[in-house]
Amino acid sequence: MKKGKTFKTISSIIGLDSFNVSQNYKKYYRGRFIPTRLAKDLTFDQVSRLEENRLELKGIYYQQFAERYFPSKIRASHILGYVKEVDKNIRNSLEKINEYEFGDIIGWSGLEKSYEGFLKGTRGVQFYQVDAYGREVGHVSDFLPTNPEPGQNILTTIDIDIQKKIESLMIEKKGVIIVGIPETGEILGAVSKPDFKPDLFTGRISENDWKSVLNHPDKPLVNRFNRGLYPPGSIVKMVTEAALLNNPDFNPLSFQECKGVYQFGDRVFGCWYTDGHGNVDLTKAISNSCDIYFYKTIDYYDLNILSHFFKLFGFGEPVGIDIEGELKGIVPTKLYMNQRYGRSGWSKGALLNFCIGQGEILVTPMQVFNYINILSTRGSTAQPHFVKLNKPNKYYKMNLKDEDWDQIVFDMRQVIIAQKGTGRAADPNIEGLKLFGKTGTAENPHGEDHAWFIGWIEKKSKKYSIVVLLENGGSGGSNAAPIAKEIFNKLALTKY
Repeated sequence: MKKGKTFKTISSIIGLDSFNVSQNYKKYYRGRFIPTRLAKDLTFDQVSRLEENRLELKGIYYQQFAERYFPSKIRASHILGYVKEVDKNIRNSLEKINEYEFGDIIGWSGLEKSYEGFLKGTRGVQFYQVDAYGREVGHVSDFLPTNPEPGQNILTTIDIDIQKKIESLMIEKKGVIIVGIPETGEILGAVSKPDFKPDLFTGRISENDWKSVLNHPDKPLVNRFNRGLYPPGSIVKMVTEAALLNNPDFNPLSFQECKGVYQFGDRVFGCWYTDGHGNVDLTKAISNSCDIYFYKTIDYYDLNILSHFFKLFGFGEPVGIDIEGELKGIVPTKLYMNQRYGRSGWSKGALLNFCIGQGEILVTPMQVFNYINILSTRGSTAQPHFVKLNKPNKYYKMNLKDEDWDQIVFDMRQVIIAQKGTGRAADPNIEGLKLFGKTGTAENPHGEDHAWFIGWIEKKSKKYSIVVLLENGGSGGSNAAPIAKEIFNKLALTKY
């Protein structure tokens, strides 16, 4: 029977489009005497019909293959990632091409990809005799088989209960939540929404279904906590605060008047609170998130000095998370601005945007998580990671004067407890729980503002840090902070 007729016969028996069968043949064909996969994930009924028509299908057989199984109640899509089946195109793109055969499963994103070398194991070898037609006629006794070796297990840092909680908080939302332990860099939970079902790629998926996921306007395949680039807004005002405190001429107790607007040259810059905050010092500027205060203090540093402090806090470079594809974001310098706009194409006014987390600066939520870890540990934290390690590959050590750390931490506490603190809605008011934080409402040139909340809690001798980002979520204090409150409530009950 010719191939085309065989494909049509198989298609009619199992109810699968003959075009798909022929495409699979082209996709997996390796040679005349090597089996080629025509279809997968057949039902018991389909296998029964093949068995009934076995005499018409010479050379056609079926067998079971192992597949990924996701029994957990959590999705963790962008953490676990997904796998793909090796075909001609994939195999030809691999560096270690001889380690994979057509039909093998390979990690393609997330931890599945990062730890593919640990998870895949080693294939076994069986030697068979075949006749001139490629039919198996027995084993080769002169060559002993090699048994396959299973892959290694990896132990993640994810807490299932915390992961489940933050996934539930992001249903029907777009954005990111990350929860972790500041001192160790361990991530207890992370969600990027929209996401996808983790078993999406384990079974048969049609071309149309795949395109619907790939071309979805909300981009569910994009790992937002690793690859999403966002303006940070006011959550990075503590970086500017560190730059101010580093100047011996700066006095954090001096006041600046906020009337809601500030004119710089021929431009007018506004504060988010249009009525104005009145006279504010550094602490009130942080707790009330006053923009005008920071506009009026830019003479204590320049663009490169502020860029330097942003880089000290881990921005502008990948943090080295153990999921591939992390973006480094943008921290503008004078050189960057000159290359982008020309020497006369920008002015000192750009610093007014930069100092409050707007303008050219772009960050990933994972960088923000690393940043809040640096703040909560007063400059000493380990590289964020999802898999438990004996020793992280990288440590962050930022040296500020003790009194500067005292000022920053005190001000972040006031964000939560001060009468006009913008983060009051994040406080669960649980006895013995001490909360620090910062809100941010980042202007978005492509739509509604993004809402941020970052912070940490101290529970006896333990600390937990969180990042909440709501894409197009509006106000950080009104919308992101209440979500943070629910997470802090959950963390208060953890046994760590």
